Amino acid sequence: MKRIYGLEVRTTLPEICNPAHMALLIYDMQVGIASQVKDAESVIAKIGQVLRAAREARMRVLFTRHMSLPVELMGAFQLRMAMKWQRVEEPDQVRPWFLRDSPGFPIVPALTPLASEAVLDKITMSAFEGTPLNIALRDCGITTVAIAGIALEVGIEPTVRHAVDLGLIPVIISDACGSGDPKAAQRSLESLAFEGNAVVTDIATFLEVIRRRTNVNQH
Repeated sequence: MKRIYGLEVRTTLPEICNPAHMALLIYDMQVGIASQVKDAESVIAKIGQVLRAAREARMRVLFTRHMSLPVELMGAFQLRMAMKWQRVEEPDQVRPWFLRDSPGFPIVPALTPLASEAVLDKITMSAFEGTPLNIALRDCGITTVAIAGIALEVGIEPTVRHAVDLGLIPVIISDACGSGDPKAAQRSLESLAFEGNAVVTDIATFLEVIRRRTNVNQH
């Protein structure tokens, strides 16, 4: 651990991944989103591994859901984004895919949140924009947020960049992140690694570090 002016500067993965000061964010693992990813079952199973380890370590866990507004409440940007996603040419052709309580809106059953875990709804790509995520993490003394979910190249990358701007250390569990376009997802990882403030790891390494830190904290 590096120290200066009374501050602890965490640089290694074991220092960064302390369950007492880290939360797990499960990004947009909704029925209607997972169904658009080819290897969804594999991604869900891998995220399940991470989620179980986080729960065993008593780590704070939060989920996000992407929510569509009714067409009547969509502004110009929301309509533009929906047109792009749905590949339609006119705003009146837009159909809200993720209305609250619609079949595609819930978290996939295999990852059902516990009563002690938060579910935050958003209409943006960054999980921090328009949600209480930042204040909730700050109020719990969280300094690091581990991220898994779908899709790496669409919503996880902007969430990671936003976390960095808020002074939180993002830990991307790369093989627990699904994508619609694997090549685009790889470019996202390379760009984030080049920028340098996010930490990229894999499930096996993450689980090993968490379990080791949990044992240390218990003793």
